[in-house]
Amino acid sequence: MVEQIVDLKLALEHGLTEEEFGWICDILGHVPNFTELGIFSVMWSEHCSYKNSIAEIKKLPRSGNALLVSAGEENAGLVDIGDGQAIAFKIESHNHPSAVEPYQGAATGVGGILRDIFTMGARPIAALNSLRFGSLEDSHTRFLFQEVVKGIGDYGNAFGVPTVGGEVFFDESYKGNPLVNAMAIGLVDAKKTASAIAKGIGNPVMIVGSSTGRDGIHGATFASVELSEESESKRPSVQVGDPFTEKLLLEATLEIIENDWIVGIQDMGAAGISCSTSEMSAKGNSGMKIDLTKVPLRENGMSAYEIMLSESQERMLVVAKKGFEKQIMQVFDKWDLHCEIIGEVTENGIIDVDYSGKSEAKIPSFNLVLGGGAPVYKREKKEPAYLSEKHNFDLSSLKIPDEIKTTFLKVFSSTNIVSKRWIFEQYDSKVQTNTVVGPGSDSAIIRIKDSQKAIAANTDCNGRYVYLNPKVGTKIAVAESARNIVCSGAKPLAITNCLNFGNPYNPEVYWTFSQSIEGMGEACRFFETPVTGGNVSFYNESPDSTVYPTPVIGMVGLLENIQNRISSFFQNENDLIYVLGQDFEEIGGSEYLRTIFNLVEGNCPNINLEIEKKLHNSIFLANSKKLIESAHDISEGGIITAIAESAIGSFEKQFGVKVEIPIQTRWDFSFFSETQSRIIVSVNPENQIEFEKTMSEIGQYFNYLGKVTNKDFEFNGNIIPISELSEIYFDTISKRMSHEI
Repeated sequence: MVEQIVDLKLALEHGLTEEEFGWICDILGHVPNFTELGIFSVMWSEHCSYKNSIAEIKKLPRSGNALLVSAGEENAGLVDIGDGQAIAFKIESHNHPSAVEPYQGAATGVGGILRDIFTMGARPIAALNSLRFGSLEDSHTRFLFQEVVKGIGDYGNAFGVPTVGGEVFFDESYKGNPLVNAMAIGLVDAKKTASAIAKGIGNPVMIVGSSTGRDGIHGATFASVELSEESESKRPSVQVGDPFTEKLLLEATLEIIENDWIVGIQDMGAAGISCSTSEMSAKGNSGMKIDLTKVPLRENGMSAYEIMLSESQERMLVVAKKGFEKQIMQVFDKWDLHCEIIGEVTENGIIDVDYSGKSEAKIPSFNLVLGGGAPVYKREKKEPAYLSEKHNFDLSSLKIPDEIKTTFLKVFSSTNIVSKRWIFEQYDSKVQTNTVVGPGSDSAIIRIKDSQKAIAANTDCNGRYVYLNPKVGTKIAVAESARNIVCSGAKPLAITNCLNFGNPYNPEVYWTFSQSIEGMGEACRFFETPVTGGNVSFYNESPDSTVYPTPVIGMVGLLENIQNRISSFFQNENDLIYVLGQDFEEIGGSEYLRTIFNLVEGNCPNINLEIEKKLHNSIFLANSKKLIESAHDISEGGIITAIAESAIGSFEKQFGVKVEIPIQTRWDFSFFSETQSRIIVSVNPENQIEFEKTMSEIGQYFNYLGKVTNKDFEFNGNIIPISELSEIYFDTISKRMSHEI
């Protein structure tokens, strides 16, 4: 093979700038060869280096509370849950691959995040996701949606991890660039965790798992540019996953970690061998000398460039303790997986790559990585011009709808409100038999075997809110995620995030990103939920539009006694229905505004963190006294939607209600307001006096609304059969997907 001549033109084609190409020449002391250029291009891509985001991300609270490692130090976050146990968890995006190859893009997103968990030594116990698409009225969106859901389900089901929760949001802003964010949680003995590090001069370096092919080459750089009409040609940059091989890799990996035969291990995700060799070496202040002829290949004629940049799935890089090579090889042979020694750890800090007897690359590991010599930029910021216009929109000028029932049913029919049962029934949410509360509730609850403890988890973000007010909207994302954990009876512990934004070179996008980080940091410090890590996904744009800024929050909480869990749904006929928290008729960015008037205007709701925290403490106190039967937060669709969801959301056990919702200035604003820090609770009549006394004593605002019944959904004198609501709630998406509506 004739190697390409490296010059500035070729560097630019690799996504590098002229200035960056100059830096590379200075670092190496010569013009890079083709393989070296490829390594720098993927390692300095936004996806791997975070060069346009790291300066902002460092402002987040990244340590403290129960964290056992600081954010970014390892493959995933690690949180102490007591009794010598810890949970590893993380969320990452696979947006661009899912846009051009939705099935494999989504499937390999799940596979990648699972590997991040078990390379920590943790056994995956749960998976969640956060998805964004355009309107289901569009045939291409239906195709993307169907294939993404199938990809997530097929990989997770075959691997054997329960998909226990998540969220799906539909809006035109995501039409050309869907968001597919995958989250995973694992359980580990806190004293037996593994690290992504290379140290110990002469220790063998092994590649384990699947063979290496040409799939995924330049996947990291593909994720670091905007989608365009040419993106279809990027299909080779989408990896192909094999969940059955990954299951074998899981068992082999946990076995060698359990036996303490290794120094370090890292998943080969973005940038493949280039990333794992350089990041592990840089962390250990060491280098590696590797021979690519030892790498098991599944395609003939692969070049050093292709091997170093391949993102073939189900592979790990292992630094073994010298003397344990044979034992490690026997384990991988038992599981019918490749395990080859491809090099050794060196002391010179250089990634030294040979192939077929020829030196292909010599690069200082420190200069390749995030936090080392990779570029760090602070981009220009400019407040978006549209914000003042949006905020000044006169919401009171909107016409009050004539029909109350018709308006409610139209809002309730929104694909952003109705049940996502069509989706989660394709997922195995019960495998491993630890799922106590699965998809469809405020938070999933996963039992910790041989203990009374459980983990609560969810994902949350309203992109419209962040679009209208990035700082406050992101604070709401954190607060709502915490509120949903609290509504399950658990205490919030920590978050992971997936920051989905447009082009960082756009000053308005970067201002929005910066404001979002500021809001997230403020909320996380207040709730004492530090950021364990996550993912930045820029360039979420298509030729037609930029997605709403969508900083997805993945939160975990701890339930010390699983018997104290709280249901999201009403439990008993004749229970009393209350709302905790005061309404301020805030409909800016609401589902009501979008559904009825086709508008995204106004400011997002306000959030007072002190009031929010008092609400959490009120739920904790009421639950500790066994005063509440259920708790469900008020979010999209307002109080009337939350009551309806509490009545029918369990599917297996549905109730009616008879309530009187307080009206302040307008019935529509009162019914559909998305004012924050509000929760619908139900109370046994026997506990009414004690409940009201407890709330009054702690100064928690509450209002009695009515009762749970066995009849219709009756609100303010309007009556709708429960069967009608149930059909709308549980069948709308399946009908949309089958073109029935």
